[in-house]
Amino acid sequence: MSNDPSRVKDFFTARADGWDARFPDDGPAYEAAVADLGLRRGDAVLDAGCGTGRALPALRGAVGGSGVVLGVDLTPAMLRAAVRAGRDAHGLLLLSDVTRLPLRDRSLDAVFAAGLISHLADTVGGFRELARVVRPGGRLALFHPVGRAALAARHGRAVTPDDERAEENLRPLLARSGWRLVSYTDEDKRFLALAVREEPLGRRGPGRP
Repeated sequence: MSNDPSRVKDFFTARADGWDARFPDDGPAYEAAVADLGLRRGDAVLDAGCGTGRALPALRGAVGGSGVVLGVDLTPAMLRAAVRAGRDAHGLLLLSDVTRLPLRDRSLDAVFAAGLISHLADTVGGFRELARVVRPGGRLALFHPVGRAALAARHGRAVTPDDERAEENLRPLLARSGWRLVSYTDEDKRFLALAVREEPLGRRGPGRP
């Protein structure tokens, strides 16, 4: 599938109604990934490319009633499916492109992004926009409920060296975008890359790398 936003929207619009039924057993994997993001009570967190909102209940559980949970997606049909599933009770749903977020600089503590990388037309630009809205020291979780090899096999192809989710490719992409990769897991039943928002150049304290 092309990463052009209009094609991404068309792809998910056609599949929104049956999306959750296609992946009925992913709930525990989402919950485990949210737990690894290390959210605290009162945090503000964004689910970037939230789709039908499967991560929203776990995100709300992590930040509690005093926290802020936002779900952003490009496709109206996916957000409507989230509402039908009752997941809008766990966070505010916004129709927006994650590369142009209607949020203030440094307004979030963390971002959760499931399956987002393969749908970004400009990966570095997308990561930079996520970095813009996260405070220094905030965290990013790039998640998929299956690993790279399992996902490629699902689509009838092999993993290629240019896969942006490969650690050797992802680490410099994140570094160029204001993030530092701190944890990387790529297993059959889980892909999870955790990164920390770096402080802007010129704002680091004495002796900091």
